[in-house]
Amino acid sequence: MIVTYSLVNELFRAFHIKRWNDRLRPMELIEMDKHAHKMIIAYCLGKYEEMKGVKLDWNDIIRFGIYELLRRIVISDIKSTIYREIKKDKEAFKKLNEYIFEELEGKITDDAIKAELHDFLLNPQSRSRKEIRILEAAHIIASLWEFRIIKTVNPTSYQNIKIEADLLNDIVQFNDLEGVQKITSQHKIANFVDLCSQLRFQFRWAQTPRVPNTSVLGHCMLVACVSYFFTRDIPNCPKRLYNNFFGGLFHDLPEAVTRDIISPVKRSSKEFHFLILKLERELAEKEIFPHIEPAWIDELKYFTQCDMQNKIVEAGSVSSRQLSVEEITNTYNKDEFVPFDGEIVSAADHLSAFLESWHSCSSGIKSDELIESAKKISEMNRTMNLGGIPVNELYSAFLPIG
Repeated sequence: MIVTYSLVNELFRAFHIKRWNDRLRPMELIEMDKHAHKMIIAYCLGKYEEMKGVKLDWNDIIRFGIYELLRRIVISDIKSTIYREIKKDKEAFKKLNEYIFEELEGKITDDAIKAELHDFLLNPQSRSRKEIRILEAAHIIASLWEFRIIKTVNPTSYQNIKIEADLLNDIVQFNDLEGVQKITSQHKIANFVDLCSQLRFQFRWAQTPRVPNTSVLGHCMLVACVSYFFTRDIPNCPKRLYNNFFGGLFHDLPEAVTRDIISPVKRSSKEFHFLILKLERELAEKEIFPHIEPAWIDELKYFTQCDMQNKIVEAGSVSSRQLSVEEITNTYNKDEFVPFDGEIVSAADHLSAFLESWHSCSSGIKSDELIESAKKISEMNRTMNLGGIPVNELYSAFLPIG
């Protein structure tokens, strides 16, 4: 099983890493949130390239994005100027990446994932350039967004001009990407990127003291990573991997316009639950979809509407009949059916919520609500085997809390 106790806890460490920690900050800027924002930007840049007829390997974009997150978790928040100088020294950079691989190797049990991570870190020439350039551009745009927040509360810093100039000069190198031009020129897609970034301001479990606090956007990135690795554990076609990752990344997108409504409130009655769903769809039509290209709207609806249900597309229409993960694997595991495992995204969502509760309680910040949540989620998944993914074994690795 790819998703193990060690791997998910390593990913969760990204919620503890604070960025720009040598600057006064109006809010904490967290590594997991930055990578979620970066992958949303990469999605937009990639979609624009596809509109031009460029063929992309989305699996490379996804896995390289995840492996870069793992690298950043190990090295923490190395200042970008220092990291850039290290990269110039090929031998020093190789030694750093060897150290990173040694730190991560024991936390990964799957040989294929381990080999891919090794190639990513130590054989950069093996990476496809189009996909890497999209990720690099997305990284810089997300960093520039963060810096502009930092700049407002550090207005007298003599370093501001140089930092901003460096970031702007870096992004100019990617002006051949249409999406970069549109975002930097404040085309409507820039509004979508900014709207998604607001999910960094929204904290989950808002009424419950926790450590670390996790944002809605960071939570979405963890769900996306776990969904991807769960899907790697079963037979998969490229579209299935793509849908399950980006379905996880965008599953809480409607909260950008509704804010985070906790599950117990959503489920307090069937009537209220359906009212919230109706309002989410209406607000998405008014406040989200007008900021993206019309050709992308159906896909984002596919990700965000009935997002916890298994779905396929048959004869040009989304299938409304109930499907199991096993049925998708056995019959519809082909790109032509656009398979989406909402149950896998749901399992990743539950695991993320469990980790948020469990880590806080394990750190000594606990409440009846957090303890009950962790116990309830663990009990729900105690016997779950999801299309061959032994989710129950994963939960059994965590010590009980109480």
